Amino acid sequence: MSTNPHFTQKFAESIVAVLACYDRVIFKGHLPFGGDGHLNGWVDRVLKIRRKDFLPWIEKQSQTLVDYARNLAQSAGAPYLYLQGWHRKEAIIREQIRQRSLSEGLVAVLCCLETCRTVKLLHGLKRPRLVFARRPQRVLYFYFLDPEFGLVYVRLQTWFPFTIQVYVNGHDWLARQMAQAQLGFVQEDNAFTQLDQPQQAQRLADRFPRLKWVDILDRWAKRFNPLLEQPWLGQRGYYWVIDQAEYSTDVLFRSRDDLAGLYPHLLEHATLQFSAADILSFLGRRSHPRFDGEVLTDCKKDRQPGARVKHRVKNNWLKMYDKFGLILRIETVINQPREFKVRRRRLRRGRKRMVWCPMNKGVANFYHYHAVASAANQRYLDALAVVDRPCATRPQLHRACEPVRFHHRRHRGLNLLRDSEQRLFLAILQGGHRLHGFRNADIVRFLDRTRGDATARRRRTVQVSRQLHLLRAHGFIAKIPHSYRYRLTTLGEAMMSTAVYLRYKSFPKELADAA
Repeated sequence: MSTNPHFTQKFAESIVAVLACYDRVIFKGHLPFGGDGHLNGWVDRVLKIRRKDFLPWIEKQSQTLVDYARNLAQSAGAPYLYLQGWHRKEAIIREQIRQRSLSEGLVAVLCCLETCRTVKLLHGLKRPRLVFARRPQRVLYFYFLDPEFGLVYVRLQTWFPFTIQVYVNGHDWLARQMAQAQLGFVQEDNAFTQLDQPQQAQRLADRFPRLKWVDILDRWAKRFNPLLEQPWLGQRGYYWVIDQAEYSTDVLFRSRDDLAGLYPHLLEHATLQFSAADILSFLGRRSHPRFDGEVLTDCKKDRQPGARVKHRVKNNWLKMYDKFGLILRIETVINQPREFKVRRRRLRRGRKRMVWCPMNKGVANFYHYHAVASAANQRYLDALAVVDRPCATRPQLHRACEPVRFHHRRHRGLNLLRDSEQRLFLAILQGGHRLHGFRNADIVRFLDRTRGDATARRRRTVQVSRQLHLLRAHGFIAKIPHSYRYRLTTLGEAMMSTAVYLRYKSFPKELADAA
C-alpha cells in the first residue's frame, strides 16, 4: 500500500477530472505463411506453379490490388494519390476532410513506395528457392471515417504476403460513444478539455479493449483486400496482433495557471530523481543483474507544443507531457509485450495452473495490455505525488541548522550542503521510496555499492540508523506505524529538494557565470 497520498488527492483543488483511455492502437494482420520452407511447399503443392514463375504471379496480384483501390476511390468520389518522397499523410487527409466537409466514408487512397517484408528468388542446389526478404514495394493506405471509430486507416502491402495494418484512435472512438450516450464533452485533437460526467466517460473507455476486435478487423480487411476471396488462399484469414498500443491517463486541471505552476517541477523531478530501478518498477519489473537492455530518460524542453519527458525500457516507453497547457498526460506505450509478465493458465505437471508468463501480442491479450498500462500510469502518478514547489523558508533553514531535542536526547544541527548528508538526501529522494516508504537496508544499498564483510555491513547499518534518527529528530522523515519503514514528510521534501537543487544546479550555475 502506498504511504503517500495519490496525485489526484494531493492536488484535488486544482483538478477537474481524470480520464484513462487508449490513444493510438496499431493492429497488424498476418496471413498464415511460416518460414521459407513453408512458403516453397505452398507454391509447389497449392499453387502448383514453378518457383521462378512466382514473382510474375505476385506482380499480377499486386496490380489487381492497385486497380481495385483506384476503382474504390473513384466510386466513392475520393482522390487516389501516388506519393513520392516524404509527405505528411495526416495533413493531406485533414485537408481532404475539411475541403469536402466529410463526416463518414472513404476520405482518400494513398499509394507509396516503401520497403517491406516480401519474397525474392535465389539460386538453389537443384532448383531455385524462395526466401523472405525486405524489398521496396507499393503500399496502399485507405483512410476512411468510420461511424463508430472515427478516422481509421488500413495499410495494405501489395506484394506477398499481403500484410495488413490497421490504425484506430481510442479517443475518437470514445468521443462517438459519449455523443451517443448524450454526455457533454469538448474534444481538441486527441484529448478532452471538458468532461461533464467523467465517471461515466471512464466506464465507456474501459469497454474499448473488450470489443470484438477480430470481427471488426476482419470486416475492414475484407473490404480493402479482394484477394481474401481467392480460392488459392483456401479460406485463410488474417491472424491479428497488437503492433503498438498507447494508453494515456489525462489529468485535466481547472486552469492553465494551475498546471503551469506545477508542471516544471514535475518535469524536473521525473528527469533528475527517477532512477533506472524506479522506471522498471513503474512498468512492473524489478532491477535484476540479468536484465539485458537499456533504461533511458530523455527530456525535451524545446519541443512543440510543450515539454515532455520519455523513459525508455528497451522498446517500451513511459511518457509525460502536457496538452494545450491544461492536461497533464501520462502515457504508456507498449511495443514489446513479452517484456511484461501476466498471469495465465498453463499446463504444469499434468494440471492446469495460473502461472506468470510473458504477455503475447495476439488481440486476445488486449485486456492484459489494459491492466499492465493502467497500473504503470498509476504508479508513475503516485510517485509524482510528492512533488511540490520548494518552499523552504529562512526560519526552517535556521531551525534545521540548530541542535534539537528528540526522545529526551540532544541531536546536532544539519549541514545541508555537506557531501555525506547530500548523499543521504539523494538516497531518500529516490522515486521508488515514495510509493511504499523505505527501510534502513534500502538506504544502505544506495550508499554502499561495495560488498564488504559482515562487520563492515553491520557498521554501515548502524551508521545509517543514526542518520535516519537524526532526520526524524528534525522532522524530515517519519516512522510508518507498525513497520520498519519510514516515509518522507512535507518538510523533509521541501528542505532536501531545496538543498540538492542548490548544490547540484544553482551553485554550479552561479559559479560558472562568475567565472
